[in-house]
Amino acid sequence: KVENIIPTLLKQNIDVVILDPPRGGSDNKTLDCIIKLSPKRIVYVSCNPVTLARDLKHLALYYNVIEVTPIDMFPQTKHVETVVLLNLKK
Repeated sequence: KVENIIPTLLKQNIDVVILDPPRGGSDNKTLDCIIKLSPKRIVYVSCNPVTLARDLKHLALYYNVIEVTPIDMFPQTKHVETVVLLNLKK
């Protein structure tokens, strides 16, 4: 699980994090560790707009949302994947 692995990466120099959490979104521990890692970019892939908005609100203190792209991978259903690019604030 990412919440168990990510704290071990805190001493690494990481430029990009690609995050694709389950429908429930990321937990605060994971988001806080990502913020501590301070990658220049985060690519966040989400299948749930509600948890995506919640997690982006948490990350928005440190990251700017650069681009949001919805992808209809499941036509004829209400499900949409969303890919968000975030850049570290300077």
